[in-house]
Amino acid sequence: MRAVQVLTPTGPADVAVREVPDPTPGPDDVLVEVHRVGVSFPDLLLSRGEYQLKPEPPFTLGVDFAGVVVSGPGFEPGQRVAGVNAYGGAAELVANPAPFTFALPDGVSFDEGAALPMNYLTAQFALRQRGDLREGETVLVHGAAGGVGTASIQVAKGYGARTIAVVSTEEKAAVAKAAGADEAVLLDGFRDAVQQLTGGAGVDVVVDVVGGDAFTDSLRLLAPLGRLLVVGFAAGQGIPQVKVNRLLLNNVDVRGVGWGAFTMLRPDVMQQQWAELVPMMASGVVKPPIGSTYDLEEFGTALTDMDARRTLGKSVVRVR
Repeated sequence: MRAVQVLTPTGPADVAVREVPDPTPGPDDVLVEVHRVGVSFPDLLLSRGEYQLKPEPPFTLGVDFAGVVVSGPGFEPGQRVAGVNAYGGAAELVANPAPFTFALPDGVSFDEGAALPMNYLTAQFALRQRGDLREGETVLVHGAAGGVGTASIQVAKGYGARTIAVVSTEEKAAVAKAAGADEAVLLDGFRDAVQQLTGGAGVDVVVDVVGGDAFTDSLRLLAPLGRLLVVGFAAGQGIPQVKVNRLLLNNVDVRGVGWGAFTMLRPDVMQQQWAELVPMMASGVVKPPIGSTYDLEEFGTALTDMDARRTLGKSVVRVR
């Protein structure tokens, strides 16, 4: 079968499609005929050897995917599914642990299925488990036109929150609004814009997938008992520093969101998360915006486009 592999961890340009043996599923694995693969930020880091997991090359990329069941416990042959794992999904066949494999509801396409697992489970974990989000609260989302950003907008809306998107361009503002954001503001001057939108009250939750220079202003925007959720550092400007006296004086929190590290060791958690998202999919509030699509041989190009921040929504690779 064909698989997208890292031969040397030297970046997207050296990612290659190779013929590899078909996987041999274990007793708790679901064998899936893959139709689509989502392009994720961990794939980019894995291609460079910069991810917290450092598998020995050669290894197959692909964090989340969608396809059809061949065999496996808990599923019927021919059933449509989505799946997620640390890597290994960018291949024509995948043997994936059953707890990390999810029944794909009718009406959800393979493209959308490949865009759902990592981003939407991350958003659900961030907002519900770590953010204690409640109906009627206001959520500020950085990087709101990207995969995790649009997922956070939609999941927050699913929980009854008001959402404000922070983006770098008007084009990205349109993407965030189309995903469901109530308002969108530009990164340049976002603090003043958000203060105006909230009547000076600030926001209850910040979802920060960007980090960098915006972190401190985001902290200043928190209302009393507000929570800033640290999801990632896509800006590449280093790790922000927190002056903890600000947390004490304003009664606010900074909370880490390490979805993968938490759930990979607790297999049942992902199924519980997916069950919370299914009604949101049925209502239409959760509907992943699909950005660019690529052929399997273009996986490296997809990563390069992501690295250059040319992507809007979730990029998807067609396997068949």
